[in-house]
Amino acid sequence: MSSQSYIAKKGRKQSNMGRIVASAAVLIVLAAMALDTKVIKIGSSDDVKAGVFSAADYGATEFPKVKAGVEERAVDAATLAAAIASDRPAAEKTYGVSAGTGAVMSVKLTGVFGEAKSGIYDVKVEGIPDTVRVRVQTGPAINGTELRDATGTIAFGQFTNQIEYQDAGSALNNQLKQDVLAQIDTSQLTGKTVSIIGAFKLINPKNWLITPVRLDVQ
Repeated sequence: MSSQSYIAKKGRKQSNMGRIVASAAVLIVLAAMALDTKVIKIGSSDDVKAGVFSAADYGATEFPKVKAGVEERAVDAATLAAAIASDRPAAEKTYGVSAGTGAVMSVKLTGVFGEAKSGIYDVKVEGIPDTVRVRVQTGPAINGTELRDATGTIAFGQFTNQIEYQDAGSALNNQLKQDVLAQIDTSQLTGKTVSIIGAFKLINPKNWLITPVRLDVQ
């Protein structure tokens, strides 16, 4: 074998060996990456980055506090209606929590449910004049931010931005549906006597739309 052939053959062997070594190094790196990789299931608790607002977690944690706060602040409906009719600003100051346009009032009542429209029932309440329409929303859609605003303990400054602040309100509404309304057949309440504790925003004093935190069918 000539010296040139020997050198060429040796070069090929060295080249092949280099490729093998490089391939082995790549496999080692990939194996190390696999060992250091955690599989995250979408929707699991690990699928939320640390420090990122979780509406579901917020609702589960804060709804019991809001419920307790509304129950503590709740005023008898007849007493509240009389106070609003007599002096609305004074009633808002005494019983309400400021929330931009109109205060949020916490109220308790027992009444007979009338017909429902889109999950909202009219309620006949003793001691409240016929000129005041009282309604209660029971889902499936729960609208508004009354639960978020009812206690005065939840403020915009506690959140990163307006989106989170709005999501907090929705989270509380969703938790209400899960913790309270899911336990009741809300489609069959017409004609039944129901005791309610909830909150409404006082925009039109003759039209209350209550978001309940407690609803007991008698």
